[in-house]
Order: sequence, then C-alpha cells, then structure tokens
Amino acid sequence: MAFIQTTLSLKGRALRLLSGREYSRAELEKKLQAFEATTGELAKVLDELQAKDFINEQRVVDSVLHRRSNKLGTARIKQELQSKGVDAGAVLDAVDLLKSTELERAREVWRKKFGNRHTPDSPPQTPTERAKQMRFLLSRGFGAEVIHKVVAGGGDFE
Repeated sequence: MAFIQTTLSLKGRALRLLSGREYSRAELEKKLQAFEATTGELAKVLDELQAKDFINEQRVVDSVLHRRSNKLGTARIKQELQSKGVDAGAVLDAVDLLKSTELERAREVWRKKFGNRHTPDSPPQTPTERAKQMRFLLSRGFGAEVIHKVVAGGGDFE
C-alpha cells in the first residue's frame, strides 16, 4: 500500500478556511504563517486568491454586519472589523451605516433581554435594575446616548 501524503498546501489550507466563512487577508496571514515553508510563499498564495476574488474585504465587512448587527452596537462591530485587519475606510463606511440604525437595534436587543419583564411603555423601576440594563447594552457596544433613550423610554422612541 502506498503512503498518501495528507499535508495540505498553503493554498489548500486557505481555501479550506475560506469555505467556512469569509476571512480578511490579515486573518489568513495570521492563521497560515506557521505553515509557510519559504519566505514569500504565503504572500504569493494570498495574492493569487485575492486576484481570483476568493479574498474580498467588502464581503468580510458584509458578513460581519449581517452576523453581528442584530446583537451588537456600533462600537463592538467597529472593534471586530479593526481586529480583522479591514481597511480603515471600509470600517468608517460600515460605522456610518450602523449609526443610522443604532437606536432601533438597541431597542430590539433590549426587548429580547428585558422585554418579557417590562411592558414597552414601562422603564425599569429601580436604580439597580436600570443600571443593570444600561451595563448590558454598554457591554454590547451601544453608545451612551442611545442607551439612555432605550432604558429611560422603554419602548417609546422618537
């Protein structure tokens, strides 16, 4: 019986990763750097994949926005995009897009977490409860002004 080589090439490893979800070039570099046999080989493979549109920064941004925008605020999504090595211009465009819907998204996150205990017109009754709700929304990356509107107004928004 012949020995079958089971090690993947850099390109094979990159394609396997990309088949699961979108990755930025910086993420792929970080993940595949340990498997690079010769200097420059990884950059060459990533250039080829980018030229064939297997690596596409806009798809990475769209994927993050699609997966995370219904759960997280603008600050957390911005941080996630930056950690993925996405271009600063693309991050700013995404932030501008998210800011227009931040209040509605915060309201929906608040309702999912606290709506079963409160009617939409009933804000939290105690300072402790209010602080808990504010900390929750803050940890999700929503801005202070939006948090105050959501928690103070319950479901009554402008």
